[in-house]
Amino acid sequence: MKLKLDLHDVYNRGGEIDRALRAIIDEAVAKRAPLVEIIPGEGSGQLKKRVLRFLDRKDTKALYHRVEKDSDNFGRLFVHFRWK
Repeated sequence: MKLKLDLHDVYNRGGEIDRALRAIIDEAVAKRAPLVEIIPGEGSGQLKKRVLRFLDRKDTKALYHRVEKDSDNFGRLFVHFRWK
C-alpha cells in the first residue's frame, strides 16, 4: 500500500501544508503503510524545502525510516517506513 499526498492545491497556505503533512504521516502510521509519496511539485523548490524541514523535525523524524528524493522527478519525495 502506498499513500500519496499532492500539495499543488495548498502550495501557498502554510498552515494547511503542515496539517496535510501531519495527516498523511499519521495515516501511514495508523495503516502501517510502507511508503508515502509526497508531491510538492517542481516550481522554485521552496515548497519542497518546507516539506523537508517538516520531515526533519524531531517529532516527525522518529516516525519514519528514511526520505528518498526521486532522481527522475525533482518534484517528488518518498518517505519510507519500517515496521517490525
